[in-house]
Formats: sequence, C-alpha cells, structure tokens
Amino acid sequence: MEAVKASLRFSSPQQTRAFGAKLASLLRPGDFVGLQGDLGAGKTLLVRSIAEAAGVPSEQIASPTFAIVHPYTGGRIPLHHADLYRIADYDELYATGFLDLVGAGSAMLVEWIDNVPDAAPREWLRIDLRHAGLRTREMDLSGYGARGAALVAALTAA
Repeated sequence: MEAVKASLRFSSPQQTRAFGAKLASLLRPGDFVGLQGDLGAGKTLLVRSIAEAAGVPSEQIASPTFAIVHPYTGGRIPLHHADLYRIADYDELYATGFLDLVGAGSAMLVEWIDNVPDAAPREWLRIDLRHAGLRTREMDLSGYGARGAALVAALTAA
C-alpha cells in the first residue's frame, strides 16, 4: 500500500511536545500510530505529550516496556500505549492479547512498531524519529489508508 509522506524537523523538546498536542487533538477511537526510532530519539516523549494533551492524568503515564500495553483512561479519548521492544515476533504479540485491542474503541500508540510490523492495521500513521543533533530531531510521517493520509495532511497543514 502506497503511503502519503511528509518530513518535519524539531529543534527542541518543546516543539516535539507541541506536535504531540496537535496529534492528540486529531486522534479518535480506532486510530493507530506506530513509532520507530533509535533509543532516545523521542518516541516516549512524543507518546507522553500526546497522552498529556489528550487529558490523561500525568500519574497514569508510564512506559509499558515490561507490561507491553498500558491503558490510559480519564482523557478525551481512551488510549493504549504499547511498547514492542521486547516482543520477538507476531506469534508472541498475539499471545499478549494486544491484537484484540486494535480498533476496539481506543487510539493505539505503539513504540517499536518495526519489531512486529504486521501488528499495524491497514489504515494507520507511522512516525519515524531520528537524532539530527543534540536537541534536534527529524520526524518522517507516513500515512497509510485514508485515515493515515488525513492525519499526515492535518499534521503538516500550516
């Protein structure tokens, strides 16, 4: 499936947070956002920014590295934050029950999507983050399907 693509560059964590807030305002139940990037590239900062802007109480927000999936409630929409860093393949992910959550009335924010790329649905937003300097990050957006393309367009609109 062909993706709609765009690239962004942020020179501070505050700009990454502002982007997260914008994405949070656009998310709706059923949306799937997959994140990929090296350690320290800003995946967790971005997810935290999205959750905070969606109204999730800050004490609920934690990295689910060991739990695999962490639900966030109390915000504008239900969110599930998944971290696939420790997942080896699709069968292992299937055994966690993760796939039952996709499209089930919450927006999914999934770190390390490349560990199990088949976990992504047909319509989704992919965000690749990378270091471009001490505090600078580059972000490539790829929107798959109509919803993914709409998110890319809205996120890159002036």
